[in-house]
Amino acid sequence: MSGSERAGRSRRVVIALGSNLGNRLENLQGGLDALFDAPGLTLVAVSPVYETVPVGGPDQPDYLNAVLIAETSLPARTILDRCHGVEAALGRIRGEVWGPRTLDLDLIVYGDEVSVDPELTLPHPRAHERAFVLAPWLVIDPDATIPGRGAAADLLAAAGPDGVCRLGAAVLYAPA
Repeated sequence: MSGSERAGRSRRVVIALGSNLGNRLENLQGGLDALFDAPGLTLVAVSPVYETVPVGGPDQPDYLNAVLIAETSLPARTILDRCHGVEAALGRIRGEVWGPRTLDLDLIVYGDEVSVDPELTLPHPRAHERAFVLAPWLVIDPDATIPGRGAAADLLAAAGPDGVCRLGAAVLYAPA
């Protein structure tokens, strides 16, 4: 059994949130709230909201993105399943790769785990290239690192922050 399948030891996890359909801010807040409805995740921090241009895929509206940090002793697969369940509950229809979506929740980092399991690659295989993940994450964890990839600040410098703009008035609130 891999470390990502074992429960018990507390790990810091990073989850990216994105939405480009409907009320984007409401979708992000709904996703954040729903992730913490069930026990097993403790919110540490949530980033400011950013507006970003879509990466890849068809012509589509801009995204709102944010990142959260949580502590958990749940297995990585359980966290991923929870993310998928929340996406579905908030209207996500999985279809077109990189297509528009009401809510996208990506498990970016699960402690220091590195795994190439076809169902759950850790860390997220493209997080190191995505300014819309790195920029908000660095606001809440300036020393963030991606296992096997390096410091998030260096990765953001390499990726470039083009198309990523912090929305000053848009905030997400910790679940009650």
